[in-house]
Amino acid sequence: MRSRIAIRYKTVTRSINKAFWDMESETLHSLYVGSYGRGTAIDDSDIDILIELPEVEYNRFDAVWGNGQSRLLQAVRSAILESYPRSDVRADGQVVKIAFSDGMKFEILPAFKKISYYGAWNGQYTYPDTNMGGNWLSTNPKAEQKAMQDKNKSSNGLLNDTCKHFRSIRNDYFGSYHLSGIVIDSFVYAAIQGWHWLLDSQTSSAAEGDYERALRAYLEKISPWYHLESPGSDQALNTSKSIDCLIKVVDLIAGQK
Repeated sequence: MRSRIAIRYKTVTRSINKAFWDMESETLHSLYVGSYGRGTAIDDSDIDILIELPEVEYNRFDAVWGNGQSRLLQAVRSAILESYPRSDVRADGQVVKIAFSDGMKFEILPAFKKISYYGAWNGQYTYPDTNMGGNWLSTNPKAEQKAMQDKNKSSNGLLNDTCKHFRSIRNDYFGSYHLSGIVIDSFVYAAIQGWHWLLDSQTSSAAEGDYERALRAYLEKISPWYHLESPGSDQALNTSKSIDCLIKVVDLIAGQK
C-alpha cells in the first residue's frame, strides 16, 4: 500500500509541477499533510497532499472576478487529469479529490507560501476556499506536524493511538456523520494533557477507564462553544460541522452511551 501511495504521490506532484512550474520533478513543491502527514491516519484515511504553486498564479487567480479560487481548483484538476484521465477527479471546496478504482482516495490542496511584508516566510501557506463566493485561508502544516510528533513522543505513542481510535469509532459507528481529522487530532492533542502510555518500568494509580473519562471531562470543559485550535499553528478551527459526531464518539469511548 505504501508503495502505491508513493507512486501516486510522485505522479500527482510531477503533473502539477509540469503544469505550473514547467518542470517534471516528482518531489519538489509537495508534502504530505492531513492525518497522513500528522501520523494519525488509519488504513482507509484519505491521502492529503499540499502542493505549492508559484506566487504569480496566486496573483492571477486572485484577480479573477467571480470565485477565482474555483477556477484555480479546476486548473489543478485539469493538470491531474493529464496523468489520471480515467480516474474520478473533481474539485470540492478547498481541494481536488482523486478517487482511484482500488478505493484509495487522494485530496490535493494547492497552496502558496505566505510571505510577509519583509520577505520572510514562517511556514504558513495560503490556500483557496471556493465556499461563500470564494476566499483564501491559511495553514501551517509543518508546525502542526512538529507539535503532534512532540506530544506523541512525550505520551509514549498514546496521542496517535487515541487519534486513530477516534477515527475507527467514527467510521464503524457514525459513518453518516461528519467529523474531520483535524478536529479529532486537535481535540485529542488538547484533551490528553499529561496522560501517556506506561513504560515497562512505570506504574500507575489510575483505574481502568480514567483516561476515557478524562477525555469526556475535557469535552464538557470546552462546551458549549467547543473552541479548538490546531496544534502548533494555534489557528482557530470551525467545529460546527464536526461537533455532533465528536460528542457521540467521545460518549461511546467513555462508556456514556
